[in-house]
Amino acid sequence: MSTTNYPSATPQSPAPKKDSKNLIIALLAVGILGTWGYFLWDKNNSDKQVAQLQKEIVTIDSSKNELDISYRAALGRLDSLTGRNNELENQLSSRTGEISSLKKRIDGLMKKQKLTEAEKIEAEELIKQLNEKINGLEAEVERLKAENAQLSTDLGTEKQKSTQLTTDLQTTTTAKQELEKKVDVASTLNASSIAITPVNERRGGKEKVTSTAKRVDKLVISFDVDNRIATTGNTDVFVCITGPDGQPVSVESLGSGKFTTREEGEKSFTSKVPVAFEAGKKSHVEFAWKQGTAFKTGKYKIEIYHNGFKIGEGYSELKKGGIFG
Repeated sequence: MSTTNYPSATPQSPAPKKDSKNLIIALLAVGILGTWGYFLWDKNNSDKQVAQLQKEIVTIDSSKNELDISYRAALGRLDSLTGRNNELENQLSSRTGEISSLKKRIDGLMKKQKLTEAEKIEAEELIKQLNEKINGLEAEVERLKAENAQLSTDLGTEKQKSTQLTTDLQTTTTAKQELEKKVDVASTLNASSIAITPVNERRGGKEKVTSTAKRVDKLVISFDVDNRIATTGNTDVFVCITGPDGQPVSVESLGSGKFTTREEGEKSFTSKVPVAFEAGKKSHVEFAWKQGTAFKTGKYKIEIYHNGFKIGEGYSELKKGGIFG
């Protein structure tokens, strides 16, 4: 039997290995392309997210800037208002306290880098409230300024009235003083029927009128006083005697002294005589002057003063001697 070597129709084992390799290569290629596709899709999606985030950040920053601008504008109004009205601080203390509280809450939000939507809404509401408070504060300031202006006007009017009242009072006081002065002058007593009688006192209590100087023991001075408006009561009159030598007769131990006249200044008086006066009637006054020393020869002058004014005067002359002395 002969043996013939023909090629076999059965596939050889190396062929399947080649097909498997190609399949693996194809799968790897598909996987790489898929990975690249995923990477491209993911990058594109990430870019969109970044763009969206940037847009949101810009929006958030813009909203915060708007809030910040609105808030600073409100603060500017407040600073301008309070700066011009420091004198009203006490009267506005309750309102400024509420405003300070709002400012603290807003400041706390504005210090944050980013605001949530809820924080943005809260900040807007707080700034709105702040502006409303400032509006109320402005109205209150205007009202108080108007009241102060009216008060100043009223004070000015009252000052004018006070000045006028003071002027009227001064005028009235001056008129009163002038009237009192006139009444005072008018109430000065009038003296009349002045008599100076030199008297010699004899034994047994008898008295004799004499003009001889060496025999005179006393001068009896008498006069009447009257006044229609003077008040009834007691008053004093001053009697001034001037001797023949021109010197005032004054003995301190007998009650003599000094008083002030209206026209002559200070003057020595010989005797101060009390007078019981009755308004509208004449009162008779009489007193005796005994000086304790001999009377000099010559003319004696007697002056009578009341209320600082001289109201009368008289003379008496004493001689060296005479037939009836």
